[in-house]
Amino acid sequence: MSLPASSSVAEQLAAFERELATAGSLRDAQAVRDRFLGRKNSVVASWMQMIASAPVDQKKLIGRYANELKQQIEARWTAYAEAAEANARPAGAVDVTLPGRVPRLGRRHPLTVVRDRMEGIFTRMGFAIVEGPEIEDEWHCFDALNMPAEHPARDMQDTLYLGAPVRGESGRPDDRRTMLRTHTSSIQIRYMQAHTPPIRIVAPGRVYRRDDLDLTHTPMFTQMEGLVVDEGISLADLKGTLLAFARDMFSERARVRFRPSFFPYTEPSAEVDISCWQCDGRGCAMCKQTGWVEIGGCGMVHPAVFEAVGIDAERYTGFAFGVGIERVAILRHQVQDIRLFFENDLRFLEQFPY
Repeated sequence: MSLPASSSVAEQLAAFERELATAGSLRDAQAVRDRFLGRKNSVVASWMQMIASAPVDQKKLIGRYANELKQQIEARWTAYAEAAEANARPAGAVDVTLPGRVPRLGRRHPLTVVRDRMEGIFTRMGFAIVEGPEIEDEWHCFDALNMPAEHPARDMQDTLYLGAPVRGESGRPDDRRTMLRTHTSSIQIRYMQAHTPPIRIVAPGRVYRRDDLDLTHTPMFTQMEGLVVDEGISLADLKGTLLAFARDMFSERARVRFRPSFFPYTEPSAEVDISCWQCDGRGCAMCKQTGWVEIGGCGMVHPAVFEAVGIDAERYTGFAFGVGIERVAILRHQVQDIRLFFENDLRFLEQFPY
């Protein structure tokens, strides 16, 4: 290496400034500074090492040039570091020049979508949507629905009772305990008490039972129960209503069938099946090769129910039906585990394009 001269100081200083100007970050700038001012293998360090082997008359001159280069580079670096610190964004600051992040949009829950669609189907058929309290007493939930005290549905293993009997108008406790409702039929009782026929309502809402959580059961689920009361209502009206619902909800080719059953608040009573829309009734894995899928229960309103709410059973007849909203969602989307609807797993919920 040739001995440094005064021109060398200006050249090295200009090279330092050029590299510093092209540094993309503070880390890159620090690397440039170390290349010129570092203790080992830097430009200034190499000049200082030349002093030992230089002629005697040159030692003082080389030392002066090395110190001059060191001082000027340090001055430039100090100015650069102060400017970088002044322009640095504070911690947590937002760079407004960056493009914005696109927020993830929320979606309606699949059970909400199914419930809204079911409500839309029935409102188009002239039904009103009504709701009622989730905490009920035994009269509205059982007695008025023709369920005597010894009925299995009133057993503690099925019903979630909340405490001591309620107090009657006299201030003394009566025999009615409070509970979480086991079905939305209690809403129908309350509505019939407050309105005279004709009545045409559906009552959606949460219901509660003492069920263990597994693939097909949950202690809390949602139902939609319907009620029609008027003069001349027949079983044919019930079948036509459920057929219209099935064709709108599942398939235009859907068929319904009634299987005899028993419910204390309807007579006659039936379980309702619809033809499998996946195989059009020919038999497949979804319908377990039967061609039919069960969706709920129904029947003609029992005269004892009319008597409990003060409706003339000689003049009026009516029908009632109940459909589980989770049941419809499971069948419609072929979900294998009912627990998925309640676990808030985004990987599952994002599969529904709602």
